[in-house]
Amino acid sequence: MCVKVACVGGGPAGLYLSILLKRQDPSHDITVHERNPEGSTYGWGVTYWRGLLDKLHEHDPESARALEQHSVTWNEGVARVRDVATRRGSDEGFGIGRHRLLEILAARARSLGVRLEFEHEITEGNLPAADLVVAGDGVHSALRTAHAGEFGSEISPGRNHYIWLGTTKVFDAFTFAFVETDHGWIWCYGYAFSPERSTCVVECAPETWTGLGLDTANEADGLALLEKLFADTLDGHALIGRSSVDGAAQWLNFRTLTNRTWSRGNLVLIGDAAHTTHYSIGAGTTLALEDAIALADALRDEPDLPQALAGYEQERKAALLSIQSAARYSAQWYENLPRYMHLPPEQMFALLGQRHSPLLPYVPPQLYYRIDRAAGQLEALRRFKRWLGPRIARTVHARSLASRK
Repeated sequence: MCVKVACVGGGPAGLYLSILLKRQDPSHDITVHERNPEGSTYGWGVTYWRGLLDKLHEHDPESARALEQHSVTWNEGVARVRDVATRRGSDEGFGIGRHRLLEILAARARSLGVRLEFEHEITEGNLPAADLVVAGDGVHSALRTAHAGEFGSEISPGRNHYIWLGTTKVFDAFTFAFVETDHGWIWCYGYAFSPERSTCVVECAPETWTGLGLDTANEADGLALLEKLFADTLDGHALIGRSSVDGAAQWLNFRTLTNRTWSRGNLVLIGDAAHTTHYSIGAGTTLALEDAIALADALRDEPDLPQALAGYEQERKAALLSIQSAARYSAQWYENLPRYMHLPPEQMFALLGQRHSPLLPYVPPQLYYRIDRAAGQLEALRRFKRWLGPRIARTVHARSLASRK
């Protein structure tokens, strides 16, 4: 059966879904609608891990090879606290420029016969006639917002402020840098995405943000201040604001989006239009591409569209549970950063790697560090730790919900 599909939003989710559907059946009529001009995407580099790359090789080897070819890799992490640096081995990570990623996926989609229409904004008022409309238009999705009540959309803002920047400093490892100021701690996450550029995300508590004057500084003055604060980490390299011409880089509060249901009739949500996870776990692009894989598989295996969309939603919601939990605890770790900064750098870095743990917020940091070290040697203690953490987390979460009633 030939299916007509309209993908709204030319991000990774919509483009990759169009590729997978065309590979399944070249007769499918697929159009990707993107409101911005081609090549005008905002963003620096995105991260992903070996597990995703293996999945992409399985589902479309050609785009996976191009993606891997244009990515940089690292297998270490570095944490700088004040003027002390600690380096540890890590899982193999990959970075690629968002512009290059979209360029690769767009070229592959075109080669398979997908129509790409740029500078074409789709809203509820001009929905294309299609068997399936895929809302992949991001956290600000116009199509989801038009029916927010039916989707059960909820957005929860985080406490800290962050800004997404680029830099000419090419990091050789995934780098964390923590700087103490008179107004509190400020920190950055840095990772390379090309031989010439890295991403640098800066974050701080609201009182630090206002105390440093970052709330009122223009972009040039703000970048100059951040370059001074992170001079040792940047080795004198510059920070760069927006990579497009649509205005200055903005300080934001991360917003966690959830939806009670992901479909309405023939309209289905995908990627950041359906869910967001805190950037500190580096999973946004991975989850968008995995959504595309799951939706394509559901449409292939179930001829009844409502059943296919229900199956896709059920599978992805189940897969997201542990990831969303990890993202929530990761964000909370940074929001409670002073709790850990008195530790020796090696211990702080170890707990930074454990920030996804549901047990960590409820155990004194040094005690947790000792337990974690011991658990690395004793299987019984590892099992106890895995058993105890989720139970404490569920109890605290239940009490929190009860207190709101």
